[in-house]
Amino acid sequence: MKTGIVRRSPLKKRTSFRQTVRNSLTMAYRGLLKIRRTPEQLFDVTLQPIIFTLMFTYIFGGAISGDVQSYLPVIIPGILVQTVIATSIVTGVQLREDMDKGVFDRFKSLPIARIAPLAGALLADTIRYALATVLTFSMGYMMGLRPEGGLGNVALAGVLVIACSWAVSWIFAFFGVIARTAASVSGISMLILFPLTFLSNAFVPVETLPNWLQWFVNINPISHLVSAVRDLVNEGTVGQDLVISLAGAAVIVAIFAPITVRAYMRRT
Repeated sequence: MKTGIVRRSPLKKRTSFRQTVRNSLTMAYRGLLKIRRTPEQLFDVTLQPIIFTLMFTYIFGGAISGDVQSYLPVIIPGILVQTVIATSIVTGVQLREDMDKGVFDRFKSLPIARIAPLAGALLADTIRYALATVLTFSMGYMMGLRPEGGLGNVALAGVLVIACSWAVSWIFAFFGVIARTAASVSGISMLILFPLTFLSNAFVPVETLPNWLQWFVNINPISHLVSAVRDLVNEGTVGQDLVISLAGAAVIVAIFAPITVRAYMRRT
């Protein structure tokens, strides 16, 4: 008598939304464990705010604002945006490294949502953004910054920068999925971010720049984000720059989240 052989379908069972969220949070926790085991990953978000704040404040403070104390309300929001946005590059670099090491191939054999490793990586990096935000504001306070907007608006400014950086991280996650090496992800990302951050109002007033350059600085999304943070921190006001920043972040997510997920599903 022959016995039948039951063959299992190669397709994974569809995961529910609740399970997908749970798996993504687990992957985010994995990312935090990686940081704990290799704390040097935090050098960019711990040392960069300190070094940049000291360097830019004491080099440009007297020339731009007359003295360091007057320059702090200008430079701290600029340093904050530059540091946190630049930190989002790590998302794409580490994603590419994990894919090169075959980590995501092993995840495919687990009974988890396929999107969980990608979503978890993006969630874990928000901790890096929050750390950079706290350190930048703390450094500014120690140097003499006293936000006129109050603690509540300072916290709101921090949340705004973190949210916009999370949106930008989708761009670098896309590069991480499609690029061949982690070095190329870092190189391409810096090529994009470097002119956006320095050709903005983060460090110098727009009116001091050449006329042919002012038009770009005025439409630069980094300039709108820096202005929104300055309004919240220094005056406690909400203007059109905050609306533009949130709208820009939403557009980035709407464009890059679907194509990143699609490319990730094809590659994994």
